[in-house]
Amino acid sequence: MTRYAYDQARDALVATWGAGIGEVAETVAGLPAAVTGEQALRLSHALSRLSQAAWRTYTHPASAAGSLDPHTEEWQREQERAAFTAVLPAIRHPNLPEDGLLVRSCIAVEEYAHRVGRVLHQIGDGTLTEQVAADVAAELAAVERAERGDLSGRARQAVHLTRADASPVQVAAADTLLCENPLGDERLFTEVDATAAAVAAAHWLHAAACVVAEYAEVDPTEVVAEADTIEALAVETPTLVLECLEAGETPQEVVTGLVAEAMLAAEGRIPDLAGLLGQVAAAERYAQEYGARAGEVRHALMPERITPLDPARPAHDLLEDLLDGLRGCWLLYREQADLDDDPDEDEETRDTRLDEAFFDAVRAEAQARHDRLI
Repeated sequence: MTRYAYDQARDALVATWGAGIGEVAETVAGLPAAVTGEQALRLSHALSRLSQAAWRTYTHPASAAGSLDPHTEEWQREQERAAFTAVLPAIRHPNLPEDGLLVRSCIAVEEYAHRVGRVLHQIGDGTLTEQVAADVAAELAAVERAERGDLSGRARQAVHLTRADASPVQVAAADTLLCENPLGDERLFTEVDATAAAVAAAHWLHAAACVVAEYAEVDPTEVVAEADTIEALAVETPTLVLECLEAGETPQEVVTGLVAEAMLAAEGRIPDLAGLLGQVAAAERYAQEYGARAGEVRHALMPERITPLDPARPAHDLLEDLLDGLRGCWLLYREQADLDDDPDEDEETRDTRLDEAFFDAVRAEAQARHDRLI
């Protein structure tokens, strides 16, 4: 989201947003001399909340919901997105108190637009109102571009967000980056939507695990755990993803499912109550078989988390773990691959040849499975 601030030194309204690496700042408007500090702060606060509500329509799209029946949460998402058309009129002509009563909208996007408009109405400067309206129009356009998978300009702030769905355009962009470097690089975090990047990373992890499994003589789902004996890695989440992919789920289904669960947890909700209770019951049953050690076993088996991902940044956390899994595949390949030895070849040259063979094999495997990427 874009954060708005009151620059006291310049008496200006400023907008800032993340750009993958660092932050961008832009002056929205110089404030008229008559504007008080409190009015400036209220205006910046209302604009920040409007931006937050607008970007929530991107992170929580109706397309990721199960039903659009009236008055459901999913229906509410649709109403929030549809309210974009009401934002600029609300800023220019907000609801004002009448006979001691004030009409408020239950649609956050629309209500925060009215709050911006009411502060501007109190200030009473037409030029400032138009400058603010122009900046809000640019913010809404950025959300719309991000929805289409275009993260250029102001829309680049989407790389900091976790979205419950994955844009095919962004998945393809991440797939291209991974084809260039199958171990991934910084651009997956700074140029691409994190959920889409995680979809592509899951696809490439599966390809790498299948390649390495042949050399290590283990099941693809066991590759990351095997690599963990070489170097400490994130094992649980990459292994879970590989198990789901081996069971027939697509990368998009696996990733968006995990991300959606973590987003629910971030809201203080339990994503899968039945599953959680089942884990608890299974731990209790198993512990009962250990007599005096029952308490110790129960403690060890009880679920520690309701989601394997960090609810504060689920897509980025998942992407980091999947790239760690890819690194594990590479480490295990280096240890297990049997290339024809050249007695005159030094260690550095052999490592380079191993890496090239690994990357070529993974690219070929990923291409062979490309129809399941999305």
